[in-house]
Amino acid sequence: MLVDYKLPADLPSVIPVFPLSGALLLPRVLLPLNIFEPRYLSMINDAMSSSRIIGIIQPRNSSQSGPYGLYDAGCVGRLTTYNETEDGRILVTLTGLCRFQVLEELDVTTAYRQVKADYEPFSHDLVKDYGVDDVDRTGLLEVLKNYLDANQLQGDWPSIEGSPTEELVNSLSVVSPYGPPEKQALLEADTLASRADMLIAMTEVVLAQGNDKETPLQ
Repeated sequence: MLVDYKLPADLPSVIPVFPLSGALLLPRVLLPLNIFEPRYLSMINDAMSSSRIIGIIQPRNSSQSGPYGLYDAGCVGRLTTYNETEDGRILVTLTGLCRFQVLEELDVTTAYRQVKADYEPFSHDLVKDYGVDDVDRTGLLEVLKNYLDANQLQGDWPSIEGSPTEELVNSLSVVSPYGPPEKQALLEADTLASRADMLIAMTEVVLAQGNDKETPLQ
């Protein structure tokens, strides 16, 4: 059933979180997941029987003993596809909804972690195409073309040029070859335009360094 989330209050205040280093989920972008760990199999099944919403968040590296820390912000998504495999895995697709700030991590009895989430700082995520008119789309397409050319890669250029601006910015951010800190910066960008500008700047640095060993944008 299609659910229309219009306000932060429409989203659950307590959410299960799936910590994934280097993973990025953004509004209206699809993120496929291959679930096999027992605690996350439990998380997916519990979510499917309730709100169908989970949060994707990056873990922080820590030398301290005990559970690793989490970044202060992540993004919730709704489970929109669900398939069980014969070997016990679950293949799901998350559709991004809205970013969140972690207010606190809760002491829970579940095998997976849960946090109290605040969506208000990112409430505009619930408005499709919010801020698209401010995006330097021409600059983004130019730097993408330069990256593909520099790495002798082929892109589906008609599809790329025909992509809506929000989808273009967020999808390129998700598949970008950058590390966890850079991915977190892209996640936390205040506006779509600032995310696009950040993506342009990061790619220009790679091009300037002549680095042709990065994972390609697709």
